[in-house]
Amino acid sequence: MPPDGYRERYANLLDKQYFNFAAAHFLVFANGEREPLHGHNYRAELELETDGLDAAALVADFIQVKPLFKQACDRLDHKVLMPGRCPVVRLERKDGQVHALWKDDRFSFPEADVVVLDVENTSSERIAFVLCEDWLTHVRVALPELKLRRVKVLVSESPGQSASYEREWGA
Repeated sequence: MPPDGYRERYANLLDKQYFNFAAAHFLVFANGEREPLHGHNYRAELELETDGLDAAALVADFIQVKPLFKQACDRLDHKVLMPGRCPVVRLERKDGQVHALWKDDRFSFPEADVVVLDVENTSSERIAFVLCEDWLTHVRVALPELKLRRVKVLVSESPGQSASYEREWGA
């Protein structure tokens, strides 16, 4: 800590146009009802915070960080996003298809077109969580020296409408 007692923190905000993905989904509401299947052209942002800078006076090397976040976005691109832990949506895989059953409705999609997320709903909040988890999994392998204090992922489903997930380490 500097002699006058303040704490330094540094941050990067990565908001590239290519951090995007087009995906279909539906939400299930607290009352068990669902909205119609629809899609969004999502945009994502990544914010990183550290308590200090690395030997090159950087929070993180953009050249290394950006491709890993783009890959996380790309894994959701042109996919149907399904909630893997929703209590009222049953998912079945059979003959190369993913069937999603909700009450009397049945959706059927080619397995290659579906990403089943380990979440209870495919809300923007949970999609931000999934992107963060995916990115962290890959960045820990690719950049083990990166010492993050906080990471935040923001997902916009349309201009002016977004949700975020944030994770912080340490006190």
